[in-house]
Amino acid sequence: MPGVRLLTLNRPEKLNTLNRDFVEEFKAALAVVRVDRNCRVVVLTGAGRAFCAGIDLGGYGDEDQIGEPSPINYLVRQESIADLFVQLHELEVPVIAAINGAAAGAGLAFACASDIRIAAKSSIFAASFIRAGYSGCDVGVSWLLPRIVGAGRAHELMLTGRRCGTEEALRIGLVTAIVEPDQLLSAAYSKAAEIMLNPPFSVQLTKEGMWHAVESTDMRSTVAFENRQQVLTALTQDCDEAQRAFLSKRAPVYTFR
Repeated sequence: MPGVRLLTLNRPEKLNTLNRDFVEEFKAALAVVRVDRNCRVVVLTGAGRAFCAGIDLGGYGDEDQIGEPSPINYLVRQESIADLFVQLHELEVPVIAAINGAAAGAGLAFACASDIRIAAKSSIFAASFIRAGYSGCDVGVSWLLPRIVGAGRAHELMLTGRRCGTEEALRIGLVTAIVEPDQLLSAAYSKAAEIMLNPPFSVQLTKEGMWHAVESTDMRSTVAFENRQQVLTALTQDCDEAQRAFLSKRAPVYTFR
């Protein structure tokens, strides 16, 4: 679909678990998205029968570089992995996660770092870091998950590491829709098309403003931020086009100006 870039977590033989090469390749893909002016929405999904089952516990692929275990070497690895999810979250364009199968550990982080989450019925979610012996707080999940489902639910999921099915995920707001597996990508593309009915700059500032509001400590500073955004969008040609199209009952044609 024009305007939509599909990013596929593509290590299906390992349930799309993360290793060093996977992380670096995904960062390179995000770098391409950041400079692609034609990309208006990203759809993120997994190849095969899983979305992402976390970190590859069988071997991350940098053992030759790490050598003897040490806090410094492990911190370098940890920061590299975590930065991937920060970069995904900070994309200017909306990200729709089309979740197929397991979204565990880092897979849950991929889902949480996205803006909209649509799940196939077969999907499961788990903050499984703690089940592997690590802290339940990892790769941004401790910041993102409470903002999506609320602190109480997030704490319970992270402290237990238990699985959460799609019906529960829908009920607590972790996902916005559940679809049949063969309808997953079409549902994600349909949602992307809805977003692209709106001016690109307006969508960008809306994403920025929503996260600013989540992070803000008071209403007054949030309203001031909104006021700035409204002035910026009001002065664009696409804003005029959106209003003309609405009044004329036709599809808008945006020029990114």
